[in-house]
Amino acid sequence: MFFHYDKGSRAQKVIVELLHDFKGAVQSDGYGAYSIYENKMGVLLLGCWAHARRKFKEAEKEDESGARYALEQISLLYKVEAMADEQNLDDQQRTELRKRLAYPILQAFEKWIESYYPKVIPKGRMERALKYTYAIYRRLARYHLDGKYKIDNNLIENSIRGMAIGRKNYLFCGNHDSAENAAVMYSLIETCKAQEVDPREWLTDVLKRIPAYNNNYSLDLADLLPHNWKKARECQTVSD
Repeated sequence: MFFHYDKGSRAQKVIVELLHDFKGAVQSDGYGAYSIYENKMGVLLLGCWAHARRKFKEAEKEDESGARYALEQISLLYKVEAMADEQNLDDQQRTELRKRLAYPILQAFEKWIESYYPKVIPKGRMERALKYTYAIYRRLARYHLDGKYKIDNNLIENSIRGMAIGRKNYLFCGNHDSAENAAVMYSLIETCKAQEVDPREWLTDVLKRIPAYNNNYSLDLADLLPHNWKKARECQTVSD
């Protein structure tokens, strides 16, 4: 898990510098800064259905019938994912299931958006929901191409929830250096969680051992990273 801070900026240049030589899938919400990857060779841009669903949920009070229909279609997509989870399908099997069940829903929903758009209140919440979803529909639909892709980026959303709550409470880090340090600590702690390592146990052990690493340059600090630390602990347990 990696958190990056660049003087509080979310500008496109920050993303480009961070992912300059990246090849693979990039999943995000509809934030415009990521659109540069729409046609970049070697990069596949994926959308997040949870963000699209949220837009329609916000429009429910304004256009109950239209919003509920949209939410029902999105719910059907999630039911396909639940089916794959319940059957413990591998990536290839999930891909086949998505192409068989989810893809027809995706096609029909896109056509519905096109036909329903002229009927909504101009500049209303429903129009915003439709406009948001339709603008990034290709990237929203691409998850069905490969079973290893996620239907949304909720894993990341959940991992940054602690940071978001903390930011709301303490408001500011004080300066850019402090914010960069916070990003490092968030990265390490969330990596612990991803590796099923107790952050408190890891941090307590690492803080005790860092002085030895500072005094012995033959030692590699990378050994103390959560995934390496976990492997070393497991090997030690086996040998004992």
